[in-house]
This record gives sequence, structure tokens and C-alpha cells, in this order.
Amino acid sequence: MLTPETCLDLFDPDRWGLPADAVATLAERLHALWTRFRPCFKTTTRDASPYAWVYLRGVLTMTTKRTFANIARRIIDPADDGQALQQFMSDSPWSAQSVIAQVQSDLAATPALHPRGRLILDESADAKAGLHSAGAARQWNGRMGKVDLCQVGVILAFATETVWTWIDGELFVPEHCFAPELATERTRLGIPVARQFATKVELGWQMIQRVLASGVPFEVLLCDDMYGRSQWLRHQLRTAEVVYLADVPQDTQVYLRQPVVGVPVARGRTGRPPTLQRVLNGVTPVEVHQVASRADTLFGRVEVRDTERGVLSDVFAVRQVWTIHDGEVVGEWLVIRQEGGQPTYALSNAPPTTPAAQLVEWKCRRFGVECANHDAKSELGWGDFMAQKFVAWEHHLALTILAGWFVAQTKAEWATEYRRDSRLAEELGVHSLPALSVANVRELLQAMMPVQQLSPEQARRLVVKHLVDRSRSTRSRLEAQLRERDPT
Repeated sequence: MLTPETCLDLFDPDRWGLPADAVATLAERLHALWTRFRPCFKTTTRDASPYAWVYLRGVLTMTTKRTFANIARRIIDPADDGQALQQFMSDSPWSAQSVIAQVQSDLAATPALHPRGRLILDESADAKAGLHSAGAARQWNGRMGKVDLCQVGVILAFATETVWTWIDGELFVPEHCFAPELATERTRLGIPVARQFATKVELGWQMIQRVLASGVPFEVLLCDDMYGRSQWLRHQLRTAEVVYLADVPQDTQVYLRQPVVGVPVARGRTGRPPTLQRVLNGVTPVEVHQVASRADTLFGRVEVRDTERGVLSDVFAVRQVWTIHDGEVVGEWLVIRQEGGQPTYALSNAPPTTPAAQLVEWKCRRFGVECANHDAKSELGWGDFMAQKFVAWEHHLALTILAGWFVAQTKAEWATEYRRDSRLAEELGVHSLPALSVANVRELLQAMMPVQQLSPEQARRLVVKHLVDRSRSTRSRLEAQLRERDPT
């Protein structure tokens, strides 16, 4: 039973693995990370790394909208208009991919994050007001659940039980944007000349290959049915010996008995002999939603995980099925989840000896990318991005990944170095304690690296500058209207 003394003790930071000396060195940790990544921001003509430091500090410590101008005013100088920072993001030739590759290398060298790591392939859509940004088009916005004017990034996240973060991404540029008549617009947006149209699935596979080359350890790749429906992608993963659990649509066809595929033997001496492969043993495919309604598909309730709202549980079924891809018979697991009355389906190439409990656990772990997407947009400045150019999107992605990696690495290392008091869960009456959030780490960093506050005089002058700029903008629009009415 909790006593007043125990209740007071619940708020002791040391018991929660937050010793004062660890928090005191948080700013030094960020500076050490920036120092290690400085070479990524150097070009043949200049060292742009100071602006990377400004941007990192801005996205991690500011609470106001993190535009170029706001970051520059708060981190550099109240009189700075952010033009140099915007040039660093939109025009400077530093390599975003080198930053991402270094993050993946760091992840591969962080043992605390290796057990039960998962890759999650997903996409992140951001609404746009017009068509003037690279990749902006009327296309599917998964977050809104409809076709909308938006920009879509294909995202690869890494997640454990308590850590989730983006580790790669590619901007999806719709096929019509590569039409010959749009060559001038592609040049304006800085879309590389060598860039050719690639589907979201192809972009996802490119990122998976980069992660495999970097040596990041993970036990399974998870994806939703946008990617899981691709037999080509699942074939690539099997060939690369990557274990996957991929959601698939309800009309995906599977076999409940192993089919035998081959070219039928010719009957008689007349007519052309068969040349196309067929299923020879008479088994027929069924759609996965039909499998769910069969009497021999056995369901059971499983506790999915502890959440801050209680224990989450759902009803699952697991059974062996077969699919056919380019004449190859493939044995896969079918995992069915009754989620709030709505069934979802997934296929996995996990070995036949894989316990059903492991497959069910994987089926429930794709939420890590939802957490990573939310953190990137709400906590790390992704949702404040305003630039139009292709390279600006790549640069913003790289620095968002770097900021997320700082938080993930801090959480992982603190969990190892500063153990929480094991009695806390029992005293609080819960099964497990919540992990540090990105917002928690940012709050601690804000205390150690406070942003500049404007003096009253600086605030007055800044407001007047905004008013003057708005007036000049209005005057420019009025002059343009007059020229349209009277070209002479």
C-alpha cells in the first residue's frame, strides 16, 4: 500500500533513471553528435556545418513554429531573416544521403538497440496548398484516407519496444511529373536529371537494400498492404533472406493445400502441346477473407501489449498457406487479426517452426512507425517544413532523421546506464513503466539550451519589420494588378 512517504518518493528523478549529471550533459551529447557528423555538411568550397548545428538546435529546443526565419531569429540573432539558413537547406550541395548513411552506421554500432529491432516500411503524406513543390500532386493521402493535394514520402523506420525513429526516406515523384513538357518545372524544383520514375514499392526496396548494406540488425520487416500486396517486393525480400510480415488486401489469393505447378502432359498426338504452367493437382485458390470465415480457421484472444490506456487484446488466427509467384510455389504464414471487428490480414515468410505467438506479436508491432511519424511531425519540425525544392526535402529529411537519432540514442543509452528502480511499477500498480518520449527529451534539452528571448525593444522592432514586409507585399500585388489592367 502506498504511503505519503512512498508517494513523495515516486517523484524522485533518480529512481526514474534521470540523474542530474546525465541531464546536465545533454547539451554536450548534442554537440558531440553534431561534431561527429560535421564532415557530412562540408562541400568542396565551404563548411556548412554551423547551419546544421543551428537547425538541429532549432528543431529540438524551439516550441514555436520552426520556419527558417524563426529558427534563425531564436538561435542566431533576432535580426537574422533566415535567408542564409534557407540557402543551406534549399541550395547547398551537401549530401543528405551521407547523413542518413552515418545514422545507419551509428545504429548498427549501438548494441542497446539490437535486440528485437524491426524495420517498418510506410509512407508519410503532407498536405500542400499548391503544385509548386517537388512531388506535390493530387494523390492518395493515407493520413486523411482520401485523394488530396499532397506530397508523399516513402519512409523506413526502425523500432524496438521503447524506441522508434526514421532511418531513411525517399520523396515519391508521380509519373506524370516526368513528362517531357514538364522539364523546365523539374529544373526549377531541382529534381535530378538522372532521377527516373520509381514506384513507392521500388523506392521502398532501394531503402531496404541500403539498410542491409549498412549492417543494421533487425529481426523482421513490417509493412502495410500498400507494399505487402506486391508479390515482386515479397520475392525480393525472400531472395535477400529478409523475414517479413506484410499486410495484404482481403482479396489476396492463397492456397490452403500445397499446389503442384507444372506444364501439363500433352493429351493425344494432335494439337499443339501445352506450354504454360498450371496447377496440376486440382487445388484452387481462395481469398484471405474467405479463409477467415472457414470452420477450420481457429481464432483465439491474445493480449497484444500493455498500453497507457490498459492492456490491448484482440482475436487472432494463424495458419500455413501457399502462394504462387512466377510459377514458384511459396509457403507463407497467414495471420488474421480481428481488430475492432475489422479483420486485417498479413503474410509472412517466417520459417515453418516459427511459434504462432511470434507471428501475432509481429502483426501488432507496426504501430512503431505511427509513433515515429507523429514524433517527426509534431516534435522534430517535419510538419513545419515549407520549402519547395527537391534537395530541400532531402535535406530536411536528413536533419529530421539526425534529430530523431539523437533522441533514440539518448533514450537507449540512458536506459542501459541509468537503470530505473524496479519497484516503481509495483508501487504504481502497472505492468510496465512508460518509456521516455521525444517530448520528454526535448523538455530536458530546452532546460539545458534555452533559446534566445527577445527584449521588449527587439520585439517592437521585429513586429514593425513584419508590418513593413506585409505592406510591401501588398504594394507589389497592387502594382501587378495595375499592370494587368493597363499593360501600357
